Amino acid sequence: MKRLNLNHLHTFAQVMELGSFSAAATRVSLTQPAVSLHIRQLEERLNLRLIERVGKRLKPTSAGSTLLAHIARIDAVVEDALLELSSHAEGIAGQVAIGTGATACIHLLPPLLGDLRRQFPALDVRVSTGNTDAIVRAVQANRLDLALVTLPASGRSLSVSGLLEDEFVAIFSVDQPQSLSPLTAKALEPMPLVVFEAGSSTRLLIDEWFLQAGLRVKPVMELGSVEAIKEMVAAGLGYSIVPAMSVAAAHHRRGLRIEPLTPSLSRTLGIVLRQDKPLGKALRQVLEALQTLRP
Repeated sequence: MKRLNLNHLHTFAQVMELGSFSAAATRVSLTQPAVSLHIRQLEERLNLRLIERVGKRLKPTSAGSTLLAHIARIDAVVEDALLELSSHAEGIAGQVAIGTGATACIHLLPPLLGDLRRQFPALDVRVSTGNTDAIVRAVQANRLDLALVTLPASGRSLSVSGLLEDEFVAIFSVDQPQSLSPLTAKALEPMPLVVFEAGSSTRLLIDEWFLQAGLRVKPVMELGSVEAIKEMVAAGLGYSIVPAMSVAAAHHRRGLRIEPLTPSLSRTLGIVLRQDKPLGKALRQVLEALQTLRP
């Protein structure tokens, strides 16, 4: 269906306001024949008569009056759209959707997003959490603009770049006696393990660390939240292996003792986005902010 021409609507409104084709032509800087053509094309498009002549003055028909009421609302919507778009042209504005894991969402992104909000109030950054595979699929489907996830991550038409290394540590309740031996997989294997749920990228890395020592561990608890894991460990229900960022701040390690692993274990957090993703001002600003997380 052929869409209405906004110029034709504007011309019609001017003719009705001034009651004259010639006066409307002067106001909109067109010739009188051009104004007449606009009205004729609009009537043909709607298959309705919009104007009638009463004496020497032009008046809208019933259909014309109905259209005039809609034109006022159309003009208001167009003005709102132009005003909103002007903010994009003048500065950093718009919405950017990020997908990430729960740990990064809680312990890595808040200060960065807070800085962005203070610098660019019109920038709306939306964050959703999930496992790496689900988030990467959402980026591929263009439901998310970018992802900050544990690598490896792959997919057709995706750009993947490492951002930072996050070391893992073992955590225990402060009430648990400290071991004098290095925390190897063999030393930890007899202890009750509270760990991330099966299938998560973090859990896969932890399982692989034990497998390299020829061990398969059976956790006593499998949880989807690093905060829940820390609470269980602090309560003395077992130990865990978690990303160091989750216990970096003092208030996030209350009731916990942190120990390094031998050999060390780490993960790479990386940025994933579509190769054909247009880098508008808003998305570019978010990417630049994420780059500041590099060591």
